[in-house]
Amino acid sequence: MQINSTEILFSEELEINENLKDFVLQQQVYRAAIKEIKTKLEILDEEFEARYDHNPIHHMEYRLKAPKSIVEKLKRRGLEVSLDSIRKNLTDIAGVRVICNYLNDINRITNLLLRQDDITLVRKTDYITNPKENGYRSLHLIVLVPIFLAERTESIPVEIQIRTIAMDFWASLEHQLKYKTQNEISEDLRDRLKSCAESITHLDVEMQTIYKEIKSETFLDA
Repeated sequence: MQINSTEILFSEELEINENLKDFVLQQQVYRAAIKEIKTKLEILDEEFEARYDHNPIHHMEYRLKAPKSIVEKLKRRGLEVSLDSIRKNLTDIAGVRVICNYLNDINRITNLLLRQDDITLVRKTDYITNPKENGYRSLHLIVLVPIFLAERTESIPVEIQIRTIAMDFWASLEHQLKYKTQNEISEDLRDRLKSCAESITHLDVEMQTIYKEIKSETFLDA
């Protein structure tokens, strides 16, 4: 088992006497949870392609929150920096982002995933129906997935963000602009970014409509 310098620095932040090995093992459990969700989604996508000749998922991205970010988040919340505190209070250490082709694909994938017996929904936040003030749109899920270890089973939280290609394009560039700008973004620029988000929403709806019409014509021609 390899232990890197970042993990060592994290261990030095722990306010109780904990074994660094325990932290590394816990990180591996979160990685396993990401793999479980990834595999489930890949199977659903492949089955959908076989049944309906359509892939609802364009691509997926994954991330495991860095030790430094974990410590900073705990401190911002005024929480103890410990493994027990991490397990009790943080639900976004393991993250999966699902990029779908069309709006309807978001609901399809969400419903199919949540239908599975070993997936427990903790929280669902719909920023598509109710966008954030800045125009951000995405569907956020916190789910628990069981990870079977040698001596026990752990239910691990995974944050899943599901959105379209167009939504992801806007969110990625908005994030870059926001965090690469030294000064506060002006109200005019915020309004323009929000306007872009609204335009992208119209684009998503139109692309969904075009796709439906093409599928309908293909069915009639068959």
